[in-house]
Order: sequence, then C-alpha cells, then structure tokens
Amino acid sequence: IKDWKTRLSYFLQNSSNSTKMKPKKGGKHRTYFRPSPEEAQLWSEAFDELLANKYGLAAFRAFLKSEFCEENIEFWLACEDFKKTKSPQKLTSKAKKIYNDFIEKEAPKEINIDFQTKNMIAQNIQEATHTCFSAAQKRVYSLMENNSYPRFLESEFYQELCKKTPITRAAQGT
Repeated sequence: IKDWKTRLSYFLQNSSNSTKMKPKKGGKHRTYFRPSPEEAQLWSEAFDELLANKYGLAAFRAFLKSEFCEENIEFWLACEDFKKTKSPQKLTSKAKKIYNDFIEKEAPKEINIDFQTKNMIAQNIQEATHTCFSAAQKRVYSLMENNSYPRFLESEFYQELCKKTPITRAAQGT
C-alpha cells in the first residue's frame, strides 16, 4: 500500500487547489488538480466515471501496479488507442505490437485470457480491423470492473481522497 501511495503522493498536495506541473511534449505543461471529495466520490458510482477522469485513471493505474496487475489497464488503454487509428498500415503495426506486448505466450505484459480468445486474435491480426481485440478488451474490462475496481474503492488511498478536509483558522487566513 505504501509503495503505490508514494507513487501518487505528488497528486496529494496541501489542498484541493494545489497543482503539479509535468512537462509534456513540445515544452507544454500538463496541470493536475487533486479532485474534490465530491468528484472522487463520483468514481464509486460507475467504473466508467473513474476511467474518464485523468486523475482517477492515474490513481487506479497506480493501484493496479501495487497489485501487480497493471497490464490490464495498459492493455485496455492500448485497445482504446488502437480503435482510434485511421491508417490501415498503422492499424496493422499497432495490432502486432499489442499482440506481442499483451497476448502472445510469455509476452512481457501478458494478460490473463483464455486460449480460444488468444487464437482468435492471432488469426484476426493477420488482417487487422478495429474490432480484432474487442473480445479480449471486454474480458479485461470485466475483470477490472468486478475485481480490481471494488478493491480500489476500499483502498486507503481512495478513502483518503473522499474525506473532506477540515478548514483550519490558518487556512482561512485569520
């Protein structure tokens, strides 16, 4: 718990208005705001709410890393990116990369899916389409939603985000 909490500590600054600047490509900066307790509580209403929030996604990803199963969210995100690919050439190369990284036996980030699904993907990527990973992506999504997500909601880190911090006289400036 301490390890993943430490990894997200830069998100947890003094107040909900604190930010952390992170360099982005092209010299631009990306600003992260700690979510309000109300915003964090929205994540418990639906798994999609968590995934749609950049801070929530980063927190969930760090949580999965602490449980040694971050390959699930990485695969899901790779599939989301894959589905947005326009170029047929890029589609084929991305399909092979996803297969090599997540699907094939002994892949560096091998996901836990059944043999039939793996075989179906191996056949589908020969002529890649936007749907060649759909069955595996649905399985991984379901696994995260039904197993990891409830544990995340029970985690100390998430519970801390949902707590309202009391306003002290010093914070009020009096």
